Amino acid sequence: MTDGRAVSTNVEDIIAIQQLISRYAIVVDAQDWDALDPLFTNDAQLDFSTFGGPVGSLTEIKQFLAATLPGFARTQHMMGLPSITLDGDRANSRTSCNNPMLPPGRDGSSPVWLIGLWYDDELVRGDEGWKFRRRTQTRCYTLTGFVDSPL
Repeated sequence: MTDGRAVSTNVEDIIAIQQLISRYAIVVDAQDWDALDPLFTNDAQLDFSTFGGPVGSLTEIKQFLAATLPGFARTQHMMGLPSITLDGDRANSRTSCNNPMLPPGRDGSSPVWLIGLWYDDELVRGDEGWKFRRRTQTRCYTLTGFVDSPL
């Protein structure tokens, strides 16, 4: 114990970071932009330029997401198991993400884009737990030409 708080074990930190990464995906797919706030530090910097988005603050990224994602009928950020390196109250992670996105089809169909990317993160632990300080998207692939089939 130090300063009245239990010191987290590596396993606890890794699980907390995994939950943070998972929470991000759920919040984005729900398009609950204000729910992103507690996941990031106040000075967080994000780089979404690999898909034409901004490099900037969380406020700028939220504006970008709010302007672009409602144009899709559905999205599903499927996060892979992150590779996490811990260093005290700091950490780095790399997480693969497969993200099918369904834009509206001109003919009423539901086309599907399959987008693969990496999230590279710098994280910090504070009084409220682990948060993203820096988040960068790196494009892996984009596949188009698929159509969603109703069951």
